[in-house]
Amino acid sequence: MQGNLVGSTSKSSFFKFLIPSLFGLLLFVIPLPYGSMIPLEGLSSINIGIGFIAELIKIVFADYMLNIALVVIITSAILSILSKFINIKNEFLNSVLNVSPFWLLCRILGAIFITMTLFNVGPKVIISDVTGQTIIGLLPSLLAIFLVSGFFLPLVVDFGLMDLLGTLISKFMYKLFKVPGRAAVDAVSSWLGDGTLGVMITSTQYKQGYYTTKEAVIISVCFSLVSLPFSTVIADQLGLMSMFVPFYGTVCIASLACALIMPRIYPLNKFSDSTYNGVAHLKEELVPSGKNVFEFAFEKALYRAENAPSFNTIIIQGIKTVIDMYLGLLPLVMAWGTLALIAAEFTPVFNIISLPIVYVLNLLQIPDAHIAAPAVLVGFTDMFLPSIMVSGDGVSQITQFIIGALSISQLIFLTETGAVILKSDIPLNLKDLFIIFLIRTAIALPIITLIANLLF
Repeated sequence: MQGNLVGSTSKSSFFKFLIPSLFGLLLFVIPLPYGSMIPLEGLSSINIGIGFIAELIKIVFADYMLNIALVVIITSAILSILSKFINIKNEFLNSVLNVSPFWLLCRILGAIFITMTLFNVGPKVIISDVTGQTIIGLLPSLLAIFLVSGFFLPLVVDFGLMDLLGTLISKFMYKLFKVPGRAAVDAVSSWLGDGTLGVMITSTQYKQGYYTTKEAVIISVCFSLVSLPFSTVIADQLGLMSMFVPFYGTVCIASLACALIMPRIYPLNKFSDSTYNGVAHLKEELVPSGKNVFEFAFEKALYRAENAPSFNTIIIQGIKTVIDMYLGLLPLVMAWGTLALIAAEFTPVFNIISLPIVYVLNLLQIPDAHIAAPAVLVGFTDMFLPSIMVSGDGVSQITQFIIGALSISQLIFLTETGAVILKSDIPLNLKDLFIIFLIRTAIALPIITLIANLLF
């Protein structure tokens, strides 16, 4: 198939690869100082294109975003209830709306919670600043990022960019992380844009046959990194911006250790090497002997571009992706996020279950262990909560450094990334995510503590 691709490829094939891929790089990989070029309040000083467009949408439609979220979540609940009484003939709409009783309950709870929170009616535990209000604060970002990524994802996955980059580093990625080279694009999009982007790219590639089940699972929980911009928010909250480089360097080292270890142990090693619904496995081919690796990667990229979907297909798939994420995910974020924050803020659940963590922190000689212990576990509900819990003046700075870096390295949190994974076709359930969260914590905590002791 690949042998004479270059000779048989026309100039149109080359430009069909080049132009979308360049736009894909600008949108998903290359950060630019958009905030300096466009003096608009609310824009990040440096961002990738997809993040810039999402921020622009949030700013322009700021007065309407929460109302849109309200309509979307209530519509999801109503249509999902109606699907139990009427026969939906459209296969796509039926798959989105006709869900199990458990997911239907989540959509109904999401509709109830957002209505109560926006109209400020109901119990304080639901509508307070630390529960419902916190979650609706996330919804405009999710609305914007799902909208733009739903239509622009094909630029990186369907026109050869991932084939080119993936082939160039495939040997390195397989040996170290047990995943194809194209997973690096998922990671970079998460790192520079948003963790949910990485999950969406991974899920799309998994359904197309580029990843096996095991590879998709590994990538979603090891490579869907917390974005660099949000990491600065955590550092700023803890007063650590003056040492952001060593702070974020510590996060990178801990996350790298997790990515090296976790694919080789339970629960990630239990998943099969089968593909989604038995689709053909489009495995990255090894570079033939005697052939230049770049030449081979370029041939694969051109072949992929030549067989890319049409513009109409991309638009239709984009609309379906946005509808699926809006109706399926936003209610889940509202429901699960609010419940998780209620448990964290208004019940002693995390204080009780974190009692054994106090002994671990004391063993590691981390100051203020009784304050830090609940923060270690509460990151499973929301990534920002741990830094809030240890940001007081009475908490040691080394403890703030450790908890801040740990909260970013833990990666799995239900208010956003965890919810996206659960809604995706990647076969991870809530129990899997919690076990993975604990293992990431166990790997990252000693590493971060060691580095912190060297820095302070």
